Amino acid sequence: MPGTGFGVEVAIGDVETILVHVVRRFHYEIEALLDGDVTGYRAPATTKGYETNHASGTAVDIRPDCYPAGVKGGFFAPQAAVIRDILADCEGVVKWGGDFTTPDESHFQIDVPPTSPAVKRVADKLRAWNASPGEGAGVARDTLDGDRRSAARALQRRQAA
Repeated sequence: MPGTGFGVEVAIGDVETILVHVVRRFHYEIEALLDGDVTGYRAPATTKGYETNHASGTAVDIRPDCYPAGVKGGFFAPQAAVIRDILADCEGVVKWGGDFTTPDESHFQIDVPPTSPAVKRVADKLRAWNASPGEGAGVARDTLDGDRRSAARALQRRQAA
């Protein structure tokens, strides 16, 4: 996990690029994370429901003890705005467990089939950002900018439908 000092087990390739982006932006813009704060892969026998995404390496839980399943409202409004902005970066490829009927605010998962062209498109965009100074995770963003907020809200409405 470049820039964080720890690693997390997820599927390699495009999915990895996307989930690493989510975790890095969380780390830089919401709360500094430590080794052990992020859970990726989990054995299939330990998962059920949406958690099975961990068994395929297509989900991460960030600080699950701090944001337990079933509890909503764990983030201040500016932090939630950053989460929405991260999701907008990912163009609907990532879904946040905070939007589940029974919320799980620590959970982020790939929300399209791993073979979807959207996964490659978003991963390519994020890799290009990472290769360009002033782009990618760790760059200060105005998450309250009208265009960014509009994109984030539109995505929230689409994913809720």
